Amino acid sequence: MSSLLTFTPPIVKELLGWRKGDGEDKWSEKAVKSLVKKLRRTGCLDELKKSITNQDPTTKCITIPSADYRSLDGRLQVAHRKGQPHVIYARLWRWPDLQNYHELRAIDNCEFAFTLKRDEVCVNPYHYNRVETPVLPAVLVPRYSGEEIPAELPPLEDYTNTVPENTDFPAGINPHEQAFKIPDTPPPGYMSEEGDSVADESAMDMEPGSPDSTVDVQPVTYSEPQNWCCISYYELNQRVGGAFYGSKPSLTVDGFTDPSNSERYCLGLLSNINRTQQVENTRRHIGKGVRLYYIGGEVFAECLSESAVFVQSPNCNQRYGWHPATVCKIPPGCNLKIFNNQEFAALLAQSVNQGFEAVYQLTRMCTIRMSFVKGWGAEYRRQTVTSTPCWIEIHLNGPLQWLDKVLTQMGSPRLPCSSMS
Repeated sequence: MSSLLTFTPPIVKELLGWRKGDGEDKWSEKAVKSLVKKLRRTGCLDELKKSITNQDPTTKCITIPSADYRSLDGRLQVAHRKGQPHVIYARLWRWPDLQNYHELRAIDNCEFAFTLKRDEVCVNPYHYNRVETPVLPAVLVPRYSGEEIPAELPPLEDYTNTVPENTDFPAGINPHEQAFKIPDTPPPGYMSEEGDSVADESAMDMEPGSPDSTVDVQPVTYSEPQNWCCISYYELNQRVGGAFYGSKPSLTVDGFTDPSNSERYCLGLLSNINRTQQVENTRRHIGKGVRLYYIGGEVFAECLSESAVFVQSPNCNQRYGWHPATVCKIPPGCNLKIFNNQEFAALLAQSVNQGFEAVYQLTRMCTIRMSFVKGWGAEYRRQTVTSTPCWIEIHLNGPLQWLDKVLTQMGSPRLPCSSMS
């Protein structure tokens, strides 16, 4: 009887022979057996074999019923491990280091792509491509003379004392769609791939703040930093603990106590002699917290906690046409794109033509605030982020460093400084 239980069908052995990487043999075998069993019912087994052996994206969709994997968190379970079905099999047969579904985009002719949320989902590993980080074009930055630069830095609106509007997670919005459209041709201030500057006719009108032909213009490029973000933790209006520097493309901020994990910022470790009972009670509900992904020049936040998280991201707010200070509630199990490098690049190129102040104001867009369990804003008892018991501030290092290089190229303001200032 035991020999029958351990028997591996020839088709499973053949499909396992095309596996990439050195994953767990037993788990991989169970995942393939589970898929073969489902595909025998639908008649797609030959198509799977054809797709994998020929590495052919022109093969048909290979589908399993969505009901087979839809659960409270929308993942398929194989031998006590969970994952999105198309991710499981793309990792098995194409990319062993694949982390999550944000790294995949379906090809155009896939009729049952995961993001379409149809009654069946395609698990053909060659119907998905891996997201590549786009190369951001250099921004053409004018070097202004001292007389054209403001004497004082403009006040930076950081929304700390603003009572923001509130909104719930955008229901019905495909996380891979964008309301913010990047133009097909670079806006004024971009450098094309051929190295030529690009300007439209309206830019030739020399509106106030637009550089003219006598201004020295230099390209300023984006470079990816070693640590893509820096996270600080606060309790009410007090910063607690040191900063966490995120270098991994996927990291979590949770309420547990691992002291030395580069993929986790564990808030449960941090002590505070001024901690109130209200803060202590909230900390107990952080749980698994939030997962942050940085993939393909985009930042996503996924709520892993059993309680909602609340996000204030000016970049995300612009995409959906909300006020920059709006706070969005992300319920458990949901995720939201909270920053996009290409959108920021387009805004930076436009702001360069509007002058130093406009560029400087983009500093706030590079900071994201997020509270756990308790929200803030006009619809809540707590109206400012510093009134929430537990919250974090995320600084995006790449955009901030790019902004710094642009401002440095534009020149420093003539800020008067004396013993009386």
